[in-house]
Amino acid sequence: MRNVTIRQLQIFVEVAERLSLARVAEHLRLTPSAISFQIKQIEDQTGFALFERIGRRVALTDSGATLLTYARVVLQSLHDADQAMQTLKGVRGGRIKVGLVSTAKYIVPHMIARFREQYSDVSVTLRDANRRDLLDQLATGEIDLAVMGQPPPGADVIAERFADHPSVIIAPPSHPLTKGSTLGFPALVRESFVIREEGSGTRALTDEFFRAAGQSPRIAMESSSNETIKQSVIAGIGLALISQHTISLETSLGLLSVLPVEGFPVMRSWFVAHRRTLPLLPIQVRLRDFLIERGQAVIHEIHQGHASRFAGRPSQIGPVEG
Repeated sequence: MRNVTIRQLQIFVEVAERLSLARVAEHLRLTPSAISFQIKQIEDQTGFALFERIGRRVALTDSGATLLTYARVVLQSLHDADQAMQTLKGVRGGRIKVGLVSTAKYIVPHMIARFREQYSDVSVTLRDANRRDLLDQLATGEIDLAVMGQPPPGADVIAERFADHPSVIIAPPSHPLTKGSTLGFPALVRESFVIREEGSGTRALTDEFFRAAGQSPRIAMESSSNETIKQSVIAGIGLALISQHTISLETSLGLLSVLPVEGFPVMRSWFVAHRRTLPLLPIQVRLRDFLIERGQAVIHEIHQGHASRFAGRPSQIGPVEG
């Protein structure tokens, strides 16, 4: 492996991601035979076949999948080193790759917009995934920062809290439970629920809520999309436990109601996380610090904006206090 070149690693990663020698050759403006030669050079160095040839296409072997993980880290480290050197020359711009759980897409773009008012030359790439996948992407260097709930114990990341994250139980405004006073768990156990997929923080919170009462939710539908869950509740399929940050617009418009459930809202926190084993670049540090210092205030501004824009309409949600 010591004699494998950076160019060969770049070609290998391209082939591993596109799984087509012809497409990689066209993209890199090389011939397919030149691509095959470079892959063969790496295979000779490692002593393993990295791809299986299937007609005109290729598939990664187990050895190839293992090498791909490390090749991405090497190439990402070189990219980070280059950005760090550019920063030392006084460059204020750069590119930051931010991963976020799907619930955070209701707040993080607003924070990025405020951040770019100060650093307009910074380009930000946003990727949404569930918490488990984000931790994997941090480990492989596919993202620089992740916005999520509290990482699980043992996660090899540095995570810092920056804002409150309340969760509530929602129903359509016509639901009978919206007419009563404070509800206990027995009033909910007979209801059907629309829930998030396994691996999401919201699903873990839902399971924990029911498990604490020695019950399991009656699942009417499961979805990885908060938008689908909200529309399903509006349609009357079931109730849902969901982040309060995802429903500000719908409650301001009177499309959803927050049920007065005992013990709710459940207050969690938003965290910004990065790899423990690799220091952040200066521009990445600035974004992390911005989230920590201004994140809660931006959330408050979002809720205030919805409340004032739809003043006079029924509203079940107020601004989150900082």
